[in-house]
Amino acid sequence: MAERTKRRWKFSLPVSIVFLTIAYIYLSTVFVFIDKWFGLSSSPGIMNAIVFSALAIMCVFNYATAILTDPGRVPSAYMPDIEDAESPIHEIKRKDGDLRYCQKCSHYKPPRTHHCRVCKRCVLRMDHHCIWINNCVGHENYKVFFVFVMYAVITIVYSLVLLVGSLTNDGSKEEDQNGGSYRTYYVISGMLLVPLSITLAVLLGWHIYLVLHNKTTIEYHEGVRALWLAEKGGNIYKHPYDLGPYENLTTVLGPNILCWVWPAANHIGSGLRFQTAHDIAPGTSASK
Repeated sequence: MAERTKRRWKFSLPVSIVFLTIAYIYLSTVFVFIDKWFGLSSSPGIMNAIVFSALAIMCVFNYATAILTDPGRVPSAYMPDIEDAESPIHEIKRKDGDLRYCQKCSHYKPPRTHHCRVCKRCVLRMDHHCIWINNCVGHENYKVFFVFVMYAVITIVYSLVLLVGSLTNDGSKEEDQNGGSYRTYYVISGMLLVPLSITLAVLLGWHIYLVLHNKTTIEYHEGVRALWLAEKGGNIYKHPYDLGPYENLTTVLGPNILCWVWPAANHIGSGLRFQTAHDIAPGTSASK
């Protein structure tokens, strides 16, 4: 069972901006859009407020967890076992056959590990460094980052629907004394929600693609070059960690489908070794 390592909180302007944006969207949605469309004292208003609040709580919880969870640290005593017959072949560099070694950290690198120039250390199964969580996205916090983006997209689209609905519903009513201030809420919210919904939807789609192929962002870019070199040499390249769509999903998100929308990550293992397509006999399942 993987036990997450917590990081110390450090002030970050991008993170503060995200929290303020979440707070503004939440307050505008509940106390302006829902209230003006349904009325907070009505049954539809209460139901929408509860559902939206639950989504907002999941957003904040997953976002905070992604920030505070260490992405994965290489153990100081890590040493690849080159005599182990089951040792992944991908611990060996393709060029000169040397073991993967980080000169900056002065230790060997497990498979899929990369050095982050911002964090100034190696990160297990590193995907990328994200300024919006002031942290790397790696082995330990990739799932919670993915779940956060998913909830963020759902919440923002929901808020956008409520914004449009409240505008449409309010169009035939007489403008009250607070009409001017409400227009300000609508304009600011629209300027936030529209670009955010597009950006985060694209980000979610990108990471769905990565999850389905069991790749990281770094491995995708490395794979583009590897594919080009393979085709140039008349060979066929296949991402070594691609176990098939469903197996890839369960590898990243967990074997229990009901837990895919929850940030639990007890299934991820140590991050020092990963199953590859070469480990699976034809006709067998990777989960066996």
